[in-house]
Amino acid sequence: MIGRLNHVAIAVPDLDAAAAQYRDTLGAKVGAPQDEPDHGVTVVFIELPNTKIELLYPLGENSPIKGFLEKNPSGGIHHICYEVEDILAARDRLQATGARVLGSGEPKIGAHGKPVLFLHPKDFTGTLVELEQV
Repeated sequence: MIGRLNHVAIAVPDLDAAAAQYRDTLGAKVGAPQDEPDHGVTVVFIELPNTKIELLYPLGENSPIKGFLEKNPSGGIHHICYEVEDILAARDRLQATGARVLGSGEPKIGAHGKPVLFLHPKDFTGTLVELEQV
């Protein structure tokens, strides 16, 4: 059901410093910051030959990243994202096996302009999983 790894998301306490570290220290191609108000984050994508890194920074007081950074002030891996061909079919299959979809269960449009869903970390060995339709 899942396809390739789309990205690994890392919550960061300083978006500019993190982007500079990837660009200047690691020599990666770093995109421009983009606000995603529906998700409460500002993101910067790091382009790698085989996947992406998504840097996450809180946008607004209700940002889920704000709470994550309060528990992890240095930042850390927040979630991993896998590609799926049909997000609704994937959701239905997962729910039929007892997996929990976060939120309303309906896809939202993610930072790449494609439908996404998040799966409860307790159902996936402590890892928050995002599914993105390709």
